[in-house]
Amino acid sequence: MKNRRTAAALTLAAILLPLPLATAGTSVAADTSVSAGPVGTDDLRTTVELPHPTGRFAVGREDLHLVDRSRTDPWAGSGPRELMVTMRYPARHDTGRTTRYLTSEEARLLLADRGLDQVIPVETLTGTRTHGRTGARPAAGRYPLIVLSPGFTVHRSTLTALAEDLASRGYVVAAVDHAYESVGTAFPGGRVLTCLACEKVKDEAGYRTVGDTRAHDVSFLLDRLTGRNPVWRHAGLIDKGRIAMAGHSIGGASTAAAMAADGRIRAGINMDGGFSTPVPAAGLGGRPFMLLGAQERGPGGNASWDRDWPLLDGWKRWITFDGSGHFTFTDFPAIGEQLGLPDEEAPLPGARSVELTRRYVAAFFDQHLGGRPQPVLDGPSPDAPEVRFHTP
Repeated sequence: MKNRRTAAALTLAAILLPLPLATAGTSVAADTSVSAGPVGTDDLRTTVELPHPTGRFAVGREDLHLVDRSRTDPWAGSGPRELMVTMRYPARHDTGRTTRYLTSEEARLLLADRGLDQVIPVETLTGTRTHGRTGARPAAGRYPLIVLSPGFTVHRSTLTALAEDLASRGYVVAAVDHAYESVGTAFPGGRVLTCLACEKVKDEAGYRTVGDTRAHDVSFLLDRLTGRNPVWRHAGLIDKGRIAMAGHSIGGASTAAAMAADGRIRAGINMDGGFSTPVPAAGLGGRPFMLLGAQERGPGGNASWDRDWPLLDGWKRWITFDGSGHFTFTDFPAIGEQLGLPDEEAPLPGARSVELTRRYVAAFFDQHLGGRPQPVLDGPSPDAPEVRFHTP
């Protein structure tokens, strides 16, 4: 009991501390639904629910397994490069069925990796309520595409609250798990791939390999979603001329790397990730980019942001939230708050973390993909005193 009490004193964010920072090919795709399944309403341990999306659409969800046979996986050293992708899209209300947040094994590995397996039951994460529905009928129309890339070691589901909100506002969202870069991701055939990259990435050069590899992953994903023979059955929803990307932690660094490598990506957001792959000296072709960071990420708080800010040669913003931490931009503050595990070092409330992240990310994409000016991006707002704009 003593050990359990000691573990319970840990905050969720402390357990989820980040590690140090920092093309066309043949493919096979299938709607594997490896993270999907009905949530048991009679399970009393299912007590966590992500905030409801704020847009006018319901949210559809479908999982894809993609295989790039033109590349050998850099972490396994053999076999093709694989991705798991959760597509979310504007859908009609009252169609489809609810899904799980994580599979049991994904949840178990995540909790064990962070020392939480004796504190939080696996069922709490598998039963976390989400709002996307598999089999939901798409809402007619064509919508911009946003690619989301998660932090190193963590699952793509950690960006669910943001992804669902964007889909409800009229975006198609592709959240990507990059093989062997999380502590556990379910793949078809009963496989759960663990973090081989964690064993190999030890220095700055290793993190750059992660960012550059993810850039290739995203280009391959765009080929398979928008090419002549798209792998996704609802690919007709995507407006191919309006594509953007955002990522958390190393996923944010990978956003800049992907933009440098692929001109189809019109705008990008780095959510609290050091630029492990530097922004090119020639910039990003004048495309918009936003830095969205924790409180400590203001000027002087991260050397790579200070270094690369002048190289961002288009519309740009550098924004931080007071009271925030590295995982503020993910689902974990909201989950931790409901479990009674707030982060004392990042006191911004979980619900407010989600609200502010959604507000500024959606405003950026509404302005740069939707052509709708967003005054909230022009400077401080009276109703958001936690938000700081930096102009170094």
